[in-house]
Formats: sequence, C-alpha cells, structure tokens
Amino acid sequence: MNYKELQDELAAMRTNGAASCLSSAFCLDLARSCAAFNLRRASRLVTQAFDQALKPVGLKITQFSLLVSFVLSPDSNLAQLAQGLGMDRTTLSRNLRVLEKKGLVKTHSGEDRREQRVEITNKGKGAVLQAVPLWHQAQERVVGTLGKDKWDGLAKDLRTMVKGLR
Repeated sequence: MNYKELQDELAAMRTNGAASCLSSAFCLDLARSCAAFNLRRASRLVTQAFDQALKPVGLKITQFSLLVSFVLSPDSNLAQLAQGLGMDRTTLSRNLRVLEKKGLVKTHSGEDRREQRVEITNKGKGAVLQAVPLWHQAQERVVGTLGKDKWDGLAKDLRTMVKGLR
C-alpha cells in the first residue's frame, strides 16, 4: 500500500465511519508494510531462537548481548551504554540487576556519585566464552534462513536505519 492509497483509505474511514471501512484487506496491507510490526515479529522469533540456544549456559540473548557490550566498552556509564544499545536507562538497569545478582557484572559510582558505571567480572567473561559456541550455532541457523549475502545486506541496512533514527 502506498502513501496515497493509505490517505484515501483513511479519508474514507473519516467520511463513512471507521467500522464500515476497516477491512481485512486494509489491515493485511498495513501489517505487511509496517516496519515496526515486521521488525518486532522477526525480533521476537530471532530472540526465541537465541534464547533456546543459550539456555544450557543460563543466559538469554539480551544478557549475552549486554555482556559482550561491556567487554567492548569497559567501565562504561549507564547513560552511554543505554544510548549505544538503543535502550532506555530503566530497562538497562533492570537487566543489569539480574546480571549483577548472578555475579556477571559489577556496578559502582563514577567520579560523579550520580553516575553509575558497569564492568564485566571474570565470571561474566567466562559466561561469554561458554556461550559463544551456542551463540554461533544460533547465528548460523538464523542467518541460514536468508543466506549470508542477504544477511550481510540486511545487517548493513539495519545499521543505516539505526543511524537514521538516532
């Protein structure tokens, strides 16, 4: 559905009443073309595949990704991490508490006591090393659904999208 068709459909809904015009065909077109709907659906399924793969080491893909980001950005503060990961600080803090309880990360105050910094522990680094082979298997499975060339293109496009939305 292009923008003009969407505008025409919405105008008809306003004129005739939404209930009389909201068709299955319209909603199907909307769902097929909606970036958020399609990205979130794919994200949920990809997350499930990785979570299942990482289950033997007791990690979820969200936790694994955070641990890897802490290796990449040692002793980072929460605000920087949240921005880099495209997360809000509350969500990041909630995920950090779980990792901290497991002994995989530790948090401490920065120079400014309001600033909280995070670093991965040796136990956290060990968990990443244990998880990498399982992550790799899941990565191959997920990428295999598209093929490496298509995945490489999609990954590049997603990085471009992220830059454009920041």
